[in-house]
Amino acid sequence: MSGRQRYTVPVDVHLILRRETGAGPEVLVSRRAGPVYAAGLWHLPSGHLDGPHEDVVDAVIREAREETGVVIGRADVRAAVTVHHRAPVGSARVGFFFEVRRWTGEPRVLEPDVCDAMTWVPLDELPAATVAYCRAGLDAYRSGERLAVHFQRPGDPVGHDPAADRRQAVPGVDPLPAQRSPAPPHPLETHREQ
Repeated sequence: MSGRQRYTVPVDVHLILRRETGAGPEVLVSRRAGPVYAAGLWHLPSGHLDGPHEDVVDAVIREAREETGVVIGRADVRAAVTVHHRAPVGSARVGFFFEVRRWTGEPRVLEPDVCDAMTWVPLDELPAATVAYCRAGLDAYRSGERLAVHFQRPGDPVGHDPAADRRQAVPGVDPLPAQRSPAPPHPLETHREQ
């Protein structure tokens, strides 16, 4: 690998803030606005890591506070799904989607320059105008997938289009069986030819 630079991608965090209602689960979505990617489309509260000092859990807690005003404890963050995404223009990223069901505060728009609306939507009735990458993560989450690849092709829309759904689930491993205490190791015997 001499002389070649190691490939790197941005790391995103996505907040699946989930509440249960009599009609079923709902998630919080926000509408992107202003001079940002996918303006006018719905997305989960999300963002990037601030640098190598910040882990993905700290990042989703920070982004939740900055974008929505809700306060989340680290113990309330659950790993939901990871998505390796490539946009129609060819740039790629890795997104970690986290489910949170307990928080303090009422969500509200705190960054009006990049978000002009925020609302709760039924998990099974997501808005048609949702960012395709976000929709891929939410569809994987609803299906119980842990890892998905979402590589869009040139010309694919930024917004979700069922005809251009590129999500591919990566199968996980089966749960390991319960293990008994291991037997003590046997010393290796060496044999010499005589």
